[in-house]
Amino acid sequence: MDQAVDKQTMGTALPLTEIEKNAIIGGVLLSMLLAALDQTIVAPALPTIAHALGHAEYLPWIVTAYLLTATAMAPLYGKISDVYGRRPTIYAAILIFLIGSLVSAMAPSMFVLVIGRAIQGAGGGGLIALSQTVIGDLVPPRERARYAAWISGTWAVASIAGPLLGGTFAEHLHWSLIFWINIPLGLLAMAIINNPLKKLPIAARHHRIDGLGAVLLVIATALLLLALNWGGSTYPWFSREILGLVACSAVFWGLFALRLLRAAEPLISLEVLSNPIVLAGTLSMFLLQAANIGASVYLPVYLQSVVGLSVSESGMAMLGLLLGTVAGATFSGRMIPRFVHYKRIAMTGIALAIVSLGVLSAIAGHASLLEVEILTTLIGLGSGTTFPVATVSVQNAVDRAHLGVATGVLTFLRTLGGALGVAMLGAVALGYGLPLSAEGAQIHIQLASALPFVMIFITAGITLVLALVAMTLMPEKPLRGRDEAAAPVLAE
Repeated sequence: MDQAVDKQTMGTALPLTEIEKNAIIGGVLLSMLLAALDQTIVAPALPTIAHALGHAEYLPWIVTAYLLTATAMAPLYGKISDVYGRRPTIYAAILIFLIGSLVSAMAPSMFVLVIGRAIQGAGGGGLIALSQTVIGDLVPPRERARYAAWISGTWAVASIAGPLLGGTFAEHLHWSLIFWINIPLGLLAMAIINNPLKKLPIAARHHRIDGLGAVLLVIATALLLLALNWGGSTYPWFSREILGLVACSAVFWGLFALRLLRAAEPLISLEVLSNPIVLAGTLSMFLLQAANIGASVYLPVYLQSVVGLSVSESGMAMLGLLLGTVAGATFSGRMIPRFVHYKRIAMTGIALAIVSLGVLSAIAGHASLLEVEILTTLIGLGSGTTFPVATVSVQNAVDRAHLGVATGVLTFLRTLGGALGVAMLGAVALGYGLPLSAEGAQIHIQLASALPFVMIFITAGITLVLALVAMTLMPEKPLRGRDEAAAPVLAE
């Protein structure tokens, strides 16, 4: 990957028709759907897979292997696509994902299945990051926010359809269909985007990939995620194993930081990392996801243990949170082009989510299902407004040559924030007598009070307060548009 690539920059771009743009966006969203589905589709089939392949003690690795590689690879794909172009990079990501799907579908043993899932994640992490990067190539920042609703809708579909498909395939057909279904969908995505993507140029003026930096980043991320996944479930938080993983991760993060300072062409440009908009925007997204994902893992357990719903009913009750998130992202995406101070949309949304979480924590012990549904919908609505604002702000803050890197960093921290949130709220749950694993295993628990969930909601609310502070401190830069003079501003 260290060889030079002599390509023109954005000045040689060929014009794309609206049909071609829509085809590309549809294709990359289909690619993102594949990666998102494989984060949710496997869980319902785990008992069936254990019965078929044996070695049930390794079942958590089916989920963990995908998470590790998908998270660690996201920022790498951004840099690679900046250097070698979007089309070959997204093709490579899809092919890696499909190879992993094939290995998983044909796995004769649990060990091979875990390897297949790791390969899948190595491709899936790229699909998630590159989908947003390609949309950033096609649409100027002022118009880009409205596509955030499509992205949020894709994740909502995956959150709902994944468990349903996984359970149906495992119960009525065969568990391997969970992976076989990716093959035709992946090939369809490649066919849709093939010709239009040829018109997207290579944006970077620098032409090297820092291999050593990439290795250090992957190792540091993998060690940290292992600590977050195993802490409080497989091993106690202060065990030698967890402390050792955290210490080793810190060492590799330190080495990675040194490499960024000393490399002639670092994996993540210091220009990007030192940008105050990128720093504040990614930090806000990191904290928001920590609160959102962490709370969403324990919300079904609350609905079962305190409100008294069944497992299936608690799953349906999550629709308010999901649909609220999509509605918030849609509203925010439509409003951003109309506001000079567009970050106020996200600030107002986060404040709404904080207040809703505060009310939920206050009435957690005696809340009705209707009250919980209203409050969780408001939480989703408020949080959803932040995704378009953070994404567009970060992408608008950098030049086209660094678009992939900036989007990759945002995707990386968004995913890492979710993992940290689950671990953080898991530690709170254990501290207040809620015996759950880091994955928030849904089991029926008899509780003397709702105090564990009160503390979980309060902790999530405090995390959102920090996200609000980060968003408040984020500088605003006027959004680029197709025609700066022609685009009216309707409000401040």
